[in-house]
Formats: sequence, structure tokens, C-alpha cells
Amino acid sequence: MATEVAEGVGTADGEKEASADAAVAAAEPPSNPSREQLLDYIVDVSLRKIVETGSYHRFAKCYSRLYKVQPELTKCVYNQFISHLQTSFREEIQDLKEEGNLSVLFKSLDELAEEAKKRSTPAWRPSGIPEEDVHSAVVPYLLKQRRFLQKAIKEKEEANSRLAEAVLAGRKRIADLQEEIRKSKEEWQAVAQEGQQIMSSLDEL
Repeated sequence: MATEVAEGVGTADGEKEASADAAVAAAEPPSNPSREQLLDYIVDVSLRKIVETGSYHRFAKCYSRLYKVQPELTKCVYNQFISHLQTSFREEIQDLKEEGNLSVLFKSLDELAEEAKKRSTPAWRPSGIPEEDVHSAVVPYLLKQRRFLQKAIKEKEEANSRLAEAVLAGRKRIADLQEEIRKSKEEWQAVAQEGQQIMSSLDEL
């Protein structure tokens, strides 16, 4: 009975399977794809392969009695099964992408890959000796921090020097004003004393 079913279904679906094989073989990834596009392409190809493996031909052989009695119902059940399989498969993959935030991570990886292409020097790779790896990673950072601190100290010293010069200039200005005030006071005292002498001379007359 299985042989009869296989022959009946095989004739009807042989061309469909051949076209499915051709579609899978002709499928190619998009040119210069991002990692997310590549994942979507792999999902599509995998899904087509799964559908190909679970073809109507094999499905009818497994349910040969149902096919022999109601071939149209068998075909309807198969179509619903394949449709549900494809929908569930894509929904599961989409849920995984959302839960793992894969779209953002793939985009970040793409950006890192593009930056790596622009580098003139090879990227850092661990040597396998922890001491050397730590030294090569930490020392450049410490040197960078030292340069930063040295620059900050130099800027502070220059600022302090300018402030000290401003203080000295202010003190000199204050001293000059005090000297001017002293001289003005002496001059006024001399004028006042001279005026008193003149007044005294007038009184005597």
C-alpha cells in the first residue's frame, strides 16, 4: 500500500519537490550582508530545508491510509502543518532575537568589524602568558594616565604662577597707593602748617 501511495503522490509532487530543490539551490545571501541579514538568510534556508525534508510525499507515505481514503484532506492537513511549522519557527527566532537584543548586538559587531578594517596595525591578541598580557594592557593605560596627570599638574602650576603674579602686582599697586597717600598727607600737613604760620603773622600785625 505504501508503494502505491508513494507512486501516486510522487507523480503529483515530483515537479514541486524539484522546484523546491532548485529554489534552495538558487538561494544566495544578500551582497555584503549585515550579521542580522545573514542570520535571517540562514533561518530562511534552514526552514526551506526542513520543509523539503518533510515533503508532502513523505507525509502521505506516513499517513497512507488517510491519503488513500481522503487525499484532499491529507493535502489540507499537510498544508496547515507546514504553515504552522513555518510560522512557529519564525516566531521563535524573532523571540530569541528580541530577548537577546540581537539586533543591537549584531549592529555593534558590524561597526566593530568596519573599524577593524580601517586599522593599519593588527588588533591586540592575548599571548597566552597572563603576566605579559596584563603588562601589555595595563602599562599603556598607566602611561596614558600619567601623561594626563602631568598635563593637569602643569596647567595647575601655570595657573598658580599667573595668580601669584597677579597677587604681587596687586600688592605693588597697594604699596604705590599707600606711598601716594603718605606723600599727599605730608603735603597737606605742610600746607596746613604754612597756613597757620601766615595766620599767626596776621594776628601779630
